[in-house]
Amino acid sequence: MRWLPLLVLFLLAYIEITLFIKVAAFIGVAMTLLLVVFTSCVGVSLVKNQGMKTFMQLQQKLAAGESPAAEMVKSVSLVMAGFLLLIPGFFTDFLGLLLLLPPVQKSLTLKLMPHLNIVRSGGNWGKSQPTGNTFEGEFKRTEEHQERLVSPEKEDDIDRRDR
Repeated sequence: MRWLPLLVLFLLAYIEITLFIKVAAFIGVAMTLLLVVFTSCVGVSLVKNQGMKTFMQLQQKLAAGESPAAEMVKSVSLVMAGFLLLIPGFFTDFLGLLLLLPPVQKSLTLKLMPHLNIVRSGGNWGKSQPTGNTFEGEFKRTEEHQERLVSPEKEDDIDRRDR
């Protein structure tokens, strides 16, 4: 198990190099390099636009008092897509673009939602009823229950006046 990340990294490098060589043989090295840079720029732009859209939806859900769990899962897929699109190569660009597709995001959300444990803290979300007891009442302070903060020198003067 501890060799699995290293194996995945080497497999990813092998796939990327193989695809790069095949594409370069077909359209040329210069065009292949331009295509890699272009796909990265387009991918980052798409992630930025969809990220802003998801952020706005998240704010609307919070303002409406609804749970923003689906938007949070969507934002995780956008971060993963952005990371994959920044890595130069065709295979990682393909995986990153797949994560940007709404059907893939929806299936990812449906698969991850049962495993999420949403804890709500602070505020009253949705139409849930407040728990606990609420008591209303009035009170009035009287002098006999208030503590006096008096210096020791003035305390003797106050005692003499009270006698």
